[in-house]
Amino acid sequence: MNLFHPKLLDSFKGYNGALFSKDILAGITVGVVALPLAMAFAIASGLKPEAGIFTAIIAGGLISLLGGSRVQIGGPAGAFIVIVYGIVEHYGLANLLLATAMSGVFLFLMGLFRLGTLIRFIPVAVIIGFTNGIAVLIGLSQVKEFFGLQITKMPAEFFQAIEALYAAADTVNPIALMLSIGSLALLIAWRNFQKRLGHLSHIPATVIAMTVATIITSIFNLPVDTIGSRFGGIPSGLPSFEWIPVSWSTAQFVIAPAITLAVLGAIESLLCARIADGLIHDRHNSNQELMAQGVANLVTPFFGGMPATGTIARTVTNI
Repeated sequence: MNLFHPKLLDSFKGYNGALFSKDILAGITVGVVALPLAMAFAIASGLKPEAGIFTAIIAGGLISLLGGSRVQIGGPAGAFIVIVYGIVEHYGLANLLLATAMSGVFLFLMGLFRLGTLIRFIPVAVIIGFTNGIAVLIGLSQVKEFFGLQITKMPAEFFQAIEALYAAADTVNPIALMLSIGSLALLIAWRNFQKRLGHLSHIPATVIAMTVATIITSIFNLPVDTIGSRFGGIPSGLPSFEWIPVSWSTAQFVIAPAITLAVLGAIESLLCARIADGLIHDRHNSNQELMAQGVANLVTPFFGGMPATGTIARTVTNI
């Protein structure tokens, strides 16, 4: 039991009703932020929006229950978009689920064998370059949606994606572009004037932008893609358990993607936990966090979920 000790067990010392009510409000706020983010990350990864929602619910819950940080929030992450998109493109959705489950096993073993402490030896320059590279690729993946371009399938590779965007440059949807610019302007304005908004300042800018854009699109029936028009909406119920077909030959086929997901998930979650430590003046248990990430990624694929890790935006919102 000393090897597996969730931080939650220590958080009940001195816990009271006042703290519980604050946690309820924090949970609602983070949940509202997590909903559009989870769907957006799933769609950008080439999956249906419900894959992101199911991951946010199941993986997010398991990471918080079993993790080594008091405030870490887990779920679909932007860092996974490029990797997941590539796996779906080259290996298929079924193999993505298997690779995710295998990455969960690798993550749990990393925590069990105390490899979490090795993160401190990664050079800062590598992390900065890695993070900026992900940011560029995520930004590139959203150009199609920002301009409303008509591209049937975006390539996973960088230069092929550039070529596809250039070839479709004459298919810009002016209405979608105006809606994108308006949403971006609202995000920036809300954050710049947040201190002057009083009680409204606690509402995340992303939620405001999403709500306003949705209302405008609905009232004026704008000719732009929506979750309903592209994906037929999202399920109204919770996911059901479905067994993933596993064979030795298939496992060998996706072992490289599984290792990539595990290493990326470990780095992302522990870096996020370290940032959170600085904000709350606490210290997380890196090995316990890896084991929790492992359990979450092992379980979630059986409910149609995608890879999960600690997420900085939702963790900071929680704090």
